[in-house]
Amino acid sequence: MSKGEYISVSVDENGVIKSEVFPGLWLAVKSLIEGNLAEVLNVLQQGLASSEYQKFVSKLNC
Repeated sequence: MSKGEYISVSVDENGVIKSEVFPGLWLAVKSLIEGNLAEVLNVLQQGLASSEYQKFVSKLNC
């Protein structure tokens, strides 16, 4: 992947995009498009509570 290159990411079975570059960055696509920011925030908080995010943060703190 070169700088500035767009890469399409698939949504999971719940309609959520989960970043591979920033573990824990989860976006509820339909809710985001519909402007349901409460649900967008809820899904994002779930991502930030995930074990993938915790591992990512622990690597940054080393």
